[in-house]
Amino acid sequence: MVIKCKAAVAWEVDKPLSIEEVEVAPPKAHEVRVKIVATGICGTDDHVLKGSIPNIDYPIIPGHEGAGIVESIGEGVTCVKPGDKVIPLCLPQCGECSFCLNPDTNCCLKTHLHESQNLMPDKTSRFTCKGKAIHHFLWISTFSEYTVMPDSAIARIDDDAPLDKVCLFGCGFSTGYGAAINTAKVKPGSTCAIFGLGGVGLSVVVGCKSAGASRIIGIDINKDKFTKARELGATECINPQDFKKPIQEVLLEMTGHGVDYSFEVVGHTDTMVAALVSCHMGSGTCVLVGTPPLGSQLSFDPLLLFTGRTWKGCLIGGWKTKDSIPKLVSGYMEKKFNPDVLITHTLPFDKINEGFELLQSGKSIRTVLVF
Repeated sequence: MVIKCKAAVAWEVDKPLSIEEVEVAPPKAHEVRVKIVATGICGTDDHVLKGSIPNIDYPIIPGHEGAGIVESIGEGVTCVKPGDKVIPLCLPQCGECSFCLNPDTNCCLKTHLHESQNLMPDKTSRFTCKGKAIHHFLWISTFSEYTVMPDSAIARIDDDAPLDKVCLFGCGFSTGYGAAINTAKVKPGSTCAIFGLGGVGLSVVVGCKSAGASRIIGIDINKDKFTKARELGATECINPQDFKKPIQEVLLEMTGHGVDYSFEVVGHTDTMVAALVSCHMGSGTCVLVGTPPLGSQLSFDPLLLFTGRTWKGCLIGGWKTKDSIPKLVSGYMEKKFNPDVLITHTLPFDKINEGFELLQSGKSIRTVLVF
C-alpha cells in the first residue's frame, strides 16, 4: 500500500529544502522500500540544491548517505527481506554489466553518470507530493522517511549496526577511506597530502594512516578542522592563506621533491592542478575525490604527467559497493576504524536546512539527521 511520510523536497534550484508530506508507492519487481532511520548531509547534496550536478531534474528528493530498515520488497528480490538493516547504495552494483564483471572498476553501468537515476528503471517515480511526481536522486533519495530503490542499489548490513553512525558508509567515509586504500594504494612509509579536511578528506586521512603513511599533511583554509585532522592521524596541518606562495610550492619545499600521494577532496579545478603539481614529479600519484563543478574544464601543463606522475579519479572509494559496504560496516563493528568522530552534529530531520547551514559555513564535519 502507499505510505504517507515526511520528506525534504528541492522544488527548484537555489531554494531551501521544503519539508513536505509525500506519498511513497509500494516497490515494484526487483525494488525495495526502506524506512530511513538516519541520513548524513554530504557536500554532493549541497551541489544538488545549487544545480551543479549533471542531469538532475526538479522537483527532487535529495539525500544519498543513509541507513535504514527494509519495510517491504517487490517480486524477485532475494538480497534482502523485511526487517533487515540496510544501506542504500548511491553507486549500484548490478553484478551483470561488463563493468561489474571487470575487477578493475566499480563504476556499474547503472550509475547516474552513465544513465539518469532521476526515475526508477521503468522510468516512473515512486514519490508523489501535492499531486505531482517527484524525482529520485541516485535512485535512493534518503531525505525521505520512506524511499524506494532497485535491489541493485541496496546492501544488507550487520543486525547490530547503529544506523545513526554507519549511515556514513553510504558515501563519505567509504569514499575517503577507499581513495587511500583502493585508488591510491598508499604504501607504508609514504608521504601524503590531503587538500580539504571535510568529512571525506578526514576519511582519506584515516585511510592513509591505516595504510601506514609516515607523513600525512592536511590542507584547509579552515583552521578549526586541524584538531580533528590530527586526532585522526594527520602529522601536520597547513592553511594556504598563511603563505604568500602557492601551496604546491610550499609542499615541494616541505618534502624536497613532492609528496608520494596527493588527494583533492574539494572539487575545485585550481586545487586539482595544485594537488597534481605537489606530488613527486617522477612517481607521485594524485587522486581526484571531490566532485567538480558542472561544466568545469581543467587547464594544466601536460609535462606534469610526462615525467611520471599519475592522475586518477575515484568514485565511492573504488569499492564494488554491494560486496564491500557490508564488509566495511563489519570492520567498524570490530573496531578496526571509528568514523564516529566525523559526526559533529546530530539533528532531528525537520532541522535539515539548519544542517545545510552548518555545512556551508564550515561549522560541521558531518551532520546526521534522524527521523
